[in-house]
Parts: sequence; C-alpha cells; structure tokens
Amino acid sequence: MNKATRNALFGFVAGAAAGALTGILVAPEKGAKTRKKISKKVRNASKDLTETINEKVDNLKEQVNEVVNEMREKAENTEEKIKEKVNEKAQKVAAK
Repeated sequence: MNKATRNALFGFVAGAAAGALTGILVAPEKGAKTRKKISKKVRNASKDLTETINEKVDNLKEQVNEVVNEMREKAENTEEKIKEKVNEKAQKVAAK
C-alpha cells in the first residue's frame, strides 16, 4: 500500500471516528448509553477498516502473484534461449 493510499485511508478513518464521537458526545443521553454507542461505533469502524485492509492485502497479493508469474515466464524464456545458444555452439564445435 503506497503512502498516499495509507494517508487517505487514515484520514478517512480518523474523520469518521471524530465525527461519530462528536455526534455521540453532544447528544443528551446517559453515560452508559453513550458508552454503548461509542463502543458500537468503534466496533463498526474497526470492522470497516479490517475489510478495507483485507481488500488492499488481497489486491496486493494478486499484483505480487502477477509479477512473480511474469518473472517466472521471462526466466523460463531466457533459460530456453541460453540452452539454444549452447546447443548451437556445441553443434558447431562438434562439426569441426
């Protein structure tokens, strides 16, 4: 996850948490009820953040797998080219 995405994600979570907390604290309710609301909001925010992070991790895994597969293909192609060159040279030497 690059720095800009991380900062944006952090800003979103911080803003959502601050807004929810402000709304709850300003509301005229008993302390126990307010604490329950805060706890619920924190659980929901945590769940949302976990889902977002899991999505980012899954995307990153896919990208890494694509790069690994691409590099593997390139390595195999290079190996084949090297074998062909070696065989060509060996045949030239054997023909002499």
